[in-house]
Amino acid sequence: MAGIHITDIEAAINYWREKKPSPDGITLAPELRALAEVYALMVFYHEDVASERGFPPKAMAAWQAWYDTTADTPCIAICSTSQGDEVCKGCGRTFEEVQHWPEMSAPQKRETWRRITLDGTSWRFGRYSDRALEKTEKPEEEQGS
Repeated sequence: MAGIHITDIEAAINYWREKKPSPDGITLAPELRALAEVYALMVFYHEDVASERGFPPKAMAAWQAWYDTTADTPCIAICSTSQGDEVCKGCGRTFEEVQHWPEMSAPQKRETWRRITLDGTSWRFGRYSDRALEKTEKPEEEQGS
């Protein structure tokens, strides 16, 4: 079972703060309240990752709504795993991650995104960063896996 990193919860909170700002500076939208409860517990217990299994349903729905606004795949259409590489030079995913991407849960995909972003050595972050930007700007149906 995958976990949801605190930085993704922060990103989801910021998404909802922009989408549904407080009318009075005090009241929070229901989505923000749900995510803030999880975030507060993580900070209190010094946790970086919240288990997908124990994630409260309202917080998961709010997180999923944010997740749906992010790029689904790190693919930049230069797949070296098809040439036998264990790790794709284009996107940084392992052969298994590329093969099983459609079946992966959103938290599993975000774990992969986090790993390849922190690593930052794949071509998507260097010589083909412009291509990665183009893929994230295209409508979902035009993006590949």
